[in-house]
Amino acid sequence: MSVTPSTKNAVAATAAHENGKNGAAHVLGPALSPLVTHEPVRVMREDGTVDPARDPKLSDDRLVELYSMMVRTRIIDERLVTLQRQGRIGFHIGSLGEEATIIGSAAAARPQDWIFPCYREFGALLLRGMPLQSYVDNMFGNANDAVRGRQMPDHYTGKPYHFGSVSSPIGTQITQAVGFAWAAKMKKDDLVTLVYFGEGATSSNEFHNGANFAGVFKTPTVFLCRNNGWAISIPASKQSASQTFADKAVAYGIRGVRVDGNDVLAVYLATREAIERGSRGEGSTLLELLTYRLSGHSTSDDPKAYRKDTEVEAWKSKDPNVRFRGWLERRGLWNDEKQTRLEEAAAAELQACVQAAEKAPTPTLESMFDDVYAELPWHLREQRDELVRGPRAKGHGH
Repeated sequence: MSVTPSTKNAVAATAAHENGKNGAAHVLGPALSPLVTHEPVRVMREDGTVDPARDPKLSDDRLVELYSMMVRTRIIDERLVTLQRQGRIGFHIGSLGEEATIIGSAAAARPQDWIFPCYREFGALLLRGMPLQSYVDNMFGNANDAVRGRQMPDHYTGKPYHFGSVSSPIGTQITQAVGFAWAAKMKKDDLVTLVYFGEGATSSNEFHNGANFAGVFKTPTVFLCRNNGWAISIPASKQSASQTFADKAVAYGIRGVRVDGNDVLAVYLATREAIERGSRGEGSTLLELLTYRLSGHSTSDDPKAYRKDTEVEAWKSKDPNVRFRGWLERRGLWNDEKQTRLEEAAAAELQACVQAAEKAPTPTLESMFDDVYAELPWHLREQRDELVRGPRAKGHGH
């Protein structure tokens, strides 16, 4: 694989500048372009061993924690789909098959770093400390929901956990993450923003605006592009004519790295290096995380209408959870007994949270006026009071 002479000329000056500053090669290996690493970064080999040159050297406890979060995320995913089919929640958009891309990258973030989610990253929010009950309350939109039931399910947020809010329009979180990072740079705060999006979002205005701004102002931003093969029903091959999605980084003057997104250790390693680069003032990095969506785009989607079962089955053999578990077992860190205990505990915790969420009251009618202004203006106070005093449909209270 090679780059064209025009591409080489376009990046030559930037490459010389980066090489002069960094001195040594990146741990991820040499790039085929000065700005883009085309060969996907991998840590776990096909034979189940780990490349010692790229091993992020995590402690045994940390490795078990990452795997446990990946399993917990999947159990929650599968249960929420069932709840939606039963009519108990209205919607779910999960991360089945993409757990390594989310947990591996979020785990590499430092406490002061901020995450700007797309909508599949509830596992990252739980990893950063949000109680499961708070997440489940959001799924039911009850009075305990942090966003007061005003959003769809899976539109969560968590300021205490340095976690932005989900917004349905494609790509809006990208410019938000870049702006936040720019403000931090201006204030000389040592923080990096991580922003998640699917490969389809690279066709949005927000991706262009965010990536261009990040390149010009060298913001400390990590662009986490989850290339799961499908933008709802549009295959990646119809989404872009670029050789890779990481190649898009060249146009904006930022570094692009392709990563095996089903290798949680590779995702951790690449994200950690991208964060370190941003923290050192070396600008943004676009990580193309190669993975696959094993389920539908959401519970409103039927993937059988646009993709073949043989394709899905082929990717199931690359399941990131199964792959990581195999390596942990070889190291003596995991076994069937631990797996059973983990699954039973996660299911029981979720069941208790669901029961509590279903018993919680709905948001009060007047709560729709809360959090709109720091101090509610007189005309909205009048509207609120009139609404509260007004008539109600039968069976509906305040």
